[in-house]
Amino acid sequence: MRIIVVGATGTIGKAVVKQLALEHEVVRAASKSGDYRVDMTRKESIEKLFQEAGPCDALVCAAGVARFGPLSELTDEDFQLGLCGKLMGQVNLVRVGLKYMNDNGSFTLTSGILSHQPMPGSASISMVNAALEGFVRAAALEMPRGLRINVVSPPWVKETLEALGMDSSGGMPAERVAQGYRASIAGTRSGNVINAWDFA
Repeated sequence: MRIIVVGATGTIGKAVVKQLALEHEVVRAASKSGDYRVDMTRKESIEKLFQEAGPCDALVCAAGVARFGPLSELTDEDFQLGLCGKLMGQVNLVRVGLKYMNDNGSFTLTSGILSHQPMPGSASISMVNAALEGFVRAAALEMPRGLRINVVSPPWVKETLEALGMDSSGGMPAERVAQGYRASIAGTRSGNVINAWDFA
C-alpha cells in the first residue's frame, strides 16, 4: 500500500512511519519537514499535498495542536487553535482526500484519552477530541467506494511525558500506540474509535 502519514516527524508519527514502512510505501508529510509540507489549518495546503503526493491507499494523521489550560483562562484564540489545528485540520484531510484516495482505502485520524477521561485544564482538548470521534462515527456512514475511516485514541505517550519532565510510568511507548494505526489500516473496521490501550 501507499500510505501518507501526516505528522510523520512527531513522536507518534515517527513510530507509525517506522512500523508501516516495514510493509508499505510511506509518504511522510509534516508542517516543517518530511517528503511534503502541509499546513493543516489551510485547506488549500491540504489540497496541494494530495495533488503533489498523488493517489494513495491510506492516510494517517498523527498531527494537530490544541491548547491546555484552566477554563477561566482559555481565550477565544486558544479554543480556535484546537478547532482549526486539530479538529478541522483532520476533517479537511478527509474531505479533500476523498477524491484522491484509491478505492477501498482508509483514513485514520487521532483523538486522545482526554475525550473520555478529562482532567482540569483539558476543556478545549477534550472538546476537540470528542468532536473528532463523533465526526468519524458519522462520516463512516457516508464513505464512498468502499473507503473506511477510524480514529485512534492514544493515552499519554511515554516519550512525551519524559520530554516534559513528567512521571512517565503510566505512559504508553509510542511504538505500542502505533499498533493501533496499523490495525486501522490493515483491518475491515470503519467508524471505530480505536483505544490504543488495546495494544498494550
